Amino acid sequence: MTPLLSLQHLSIRYPGSARPAVSGLSLDVGAGETVAIVGESGCGKSTTALGLLRLLPASAQVSGRVLLEERDLLTLRERDMTALRGNAVSMIFQEPMTSLNPVLSVGAQVVETLRLHTALSVQAAHARAVELLDQVRIPEPQRRFHAYPHQLSGGQRQRVMIAMAIACTPKLLVADEPTTALDVTVQAQILELLDTLRRELRMAMLLITHDLGVVARWADRVAVMHDGIKVEEQPASALFREPAHAYTRGLLGASLSAADGVVPHYRQVRLPEIRVDRRADGTPAAFRLERPALRSAGGPAAASAPPLLDVEDLHVTHRSGAHATVAVQGVSFSIAAGETVGLVGESGCGKSTLARAVLRLADHDAGRIVFDGADIAPVNRRRMRPWRGAVQLVFQDPYSSLNPRKTVAEVLEGALQIHGVRGRQERRARAAAMIDRVGLPAAALHRYPHEFSGGQRQRIGIARALIVRPRLLVCDEPVSALDVSVQAQVLNLLADLQAEYGLSCLFISHDLGVVRYIADRILVMREGRLVESGDRDDIWNRPAHPYTRQLLAAVPRALPAQRHAPLSQHAETQASGVFG
Repeated sequence: MTPLLSLQHLSIRYPGSARPAVSGLSLDVGAGETVAIVGESGCGKSTTALGLLRLLPASAQVSGRVLLEERDLLTLRERDMTALRGNAVSMIFQEPMTSLNPVLSVGAQVVETLRLHTALSVQAAHARAVELLDQVRIPEPQRRFHAYPHQLSGGQRQRVMIAMAIACTPKLLVADEPTTALDVTVQAQILELLDTLRRELRMAMLLITHDLGVVARWADRVAVMHDGIKVEEQPASALFREPAHAYTRGLLGASLSAADGVVPHYRQVRLPEIRVDRRADGTPAAFRLERPALRSAGGPAAASAPPLLDVEDLHVTHRSGAHATVAVQGVSFSIAAGETVGLVGESGCGKSTLARAVLRLADHDAGRIVFDGADIAPVNRRRMRPWRGAVQLVFQDPYSSLNPRKTVAEVLEGALQIHGVRGRQERRARAAAMIDRVGLPAAALHRYPHEFSGGQRQRIGIARALIVRPRLLVCDEPVSALDVSVQAQVLNLLADLQAEYGLSCLFISHDLGVVRYIADRILVMREGRLVESGDRDDIWNRPAHPYTRQLLAAVPRALPAQRHAPLSQHAETQASGVFG
């Protein structure tokens, strides 16, 4: 049977680049089929999607064929291609907040798509737009029609993007990381919705993601890419059961979503990391899956030890004019010296607000925040400096939290200067030692944030937090936007540094697999309240609250771990004919 979409030897190169972004990619997608392209940032996934829709910069050099029902999209006139986009083939982008027009209501943007590709009147397009918003399960669609993007949640904005994409009943839907930044329950809802629409509308879907749990649950076939090259393609069940390529085995080994059985705690074992051996020309020659050695086998602090942090009956209210929203309601918890406590919950539940209040970066209404025996809740913010160095924050997005006009050395030395280290030589020595400790070369000190990858920038953010030698580290979604292997590297780094420096940690995340790996205890938060807390294994295996069970049920998982070789069997996996 002739495939609906056929990529034939597709190659994409950007001027000045040493190697193609995509090299000789061939891939078919059948009608009604979901095919996933999986791989890490920079592997060519999104470039492939933009290339087949002809959305690349004019300077990009594209060769090969992109056949949609045997019609080569690369040879069409721009006018004809414009008629196809959003009509026969549509795309859902990763970040709806930047893809939606902030000055138009969401309904008007759906209407615009309908009016562009159909002969509907304004009134008929309005009615159809409301139907589409209802079809993608946006509550009160008639009222939400008039809402602006910033007035909707992340999941609702993504649903608007889906409504626009399916407005003209496309034959092919390209979904580029459609759920990366969404909570686990919202992610499950969006993916289930996409699959339902695929079946109802009989459309094909090209799903682009780095989440192997998502691939295992929703894809029929999987193509694995690395450095612009397709290294493996198999039915999803076969790929997870018997991955043929070393790089695929590395992704599975480093992925927490692929560990459907026992998730090891970092105090017992480190996550495997993918290592790539390259030839002189920079192309990969071999892949190795290595598990870093434990630096310390110690356990968490004894339960009888006095807590380093003790939060009692904390309340926080957000006020805007006459409107008030209760964000944190009577929360109490403690963290012992050397202990990691995970905080999970959906967006808007109050996790980040709680963290900011504990750090005294946000006002609170009532409660006690006892750090090392002293109640810092009533302390004036201007008098908080003695405690600032003892409690540090690692942000989710280091790029927006690092000063783009300062080198790494200036960022690190500036933190030391703020906290009273006056000697220039000492600041330089400590900055050099810390950048080495987080696994970056000494030359990194003289570079700017934009010159690093996401994982490297996160290492710099961790270095900035640790250089002032804190006792408590608050990590707010520090790995949610990172690829599988980079996530493993950052989590291993945090674990090593915690063991080395005896740090306590409050680790905030909506990724329950990550929290299960890194945390000793877990707090579950919903609508400003803690609904459950307990040991990591108890929470995972014997959840008491219905909301906790709902969160766990929504976690995307790959096939059971025993259905492919155990991680230990891949400790030194080698692949010498990458292109063979």
